[in-house]
Amino acid sequence: MPPVAEAMPGAAALAHPRASWLCPQSGKLLSQGELMQATARKRVVLLGETHDVAEIHRWQLHVTTCLHLLRPQMAVGFEMFPRRVQPVLDAWVAGEMDTATFIERSDWAQVWGFDPELYLPLFHFCRQQRVKMLALNCHRPLVTQVGKLGWDVIPVEERDGVTPAAPATDAYRRYLAAITGGFATTPERPALASDRFVQAQQCWDRSFACRIADHLAVAEGDPLVVGIIGRGHLEYGHGTPYQLRYLGIEDIAVLLPTDRTGHDAAGIDGIADAIFRLDTPDPPSPRRERPRPA
Repeated sequence: MPPVAEAMPGAAALAHPRASWLCPQSGKLLSQGELMQATARKRVVLLGETHDVAEIHRWQLHVTTCLHLLRPQMAVGFEMFPRRVQPVLDAWVAGEMDTATFIERSDWAQVWGFDPELYLPLFHFCRQQRVKMLALNCHRPLVTQVGKLGWDVIPVEERDGVTPAAPATDAYRRYLAAITGGFATTPERPALASDRFVQAQQCWDRSFACRIADHLAVAEGDPLVVGIIGRGHLEYGHGTPYQLRYLGIEDIAVLLPTDRTGHDAAGIDGIADAIFRLDTPDPPSPRRERPRPA
């Protein structure tokens, strides 16, 4: 990471102003220009999100635009799309359909369900700049089956191109237990998420990593891949960053947004390479119910 511009207060709770970048490891403010220059030299940059917050998607667009100016040979991968709709993404970037047709043909309502208006500026950026879009997700029934039966019983031909995940660490199991709140815990015995639950989560983690790695393996030159992915798959180096490293991709940066004015220093140490303080002027957008399968 680049040199810091200004040291943060040494208190346990770190306060930082709006529109500023913070290094979680040192508790110092970062220069945006230097941070973007350093981040653009990575192979993969993962931008975390809370799916229904519009300001986060604006932030993702701003960062992606900055990185594109510095590294025009770029692809943007999206958790929101399963691999089977990759031809639709290619046709959209090529200008072969209008917005309504793109949303319909990508099965947006069925596979994602959040308001597409949240994401359309990013999609239109890729179309206008002819930036390749990557469908990072797997077929959702695969995750359901893994959660019910476990990974090992899923036939290879039904794994949607996803390879077996690297073994989960106890730290990741504790993280998943903490964010879901569904596991009993005591100070003496921290909760660990169940094997099936972890395997289902890792199915997503590994799918995103596999799609990114597959693109880097075949792309011409030395492209940058920006990943638009839920923050639970990225925080503290767990999830997709962990799986990417097991696939031999080490040169990764994780950037996360925050709407808080202060953080406990110990709580955010290692959460990402940098976090950005933003505003959330709009309320979260409601998620549309997915149609139930017949």
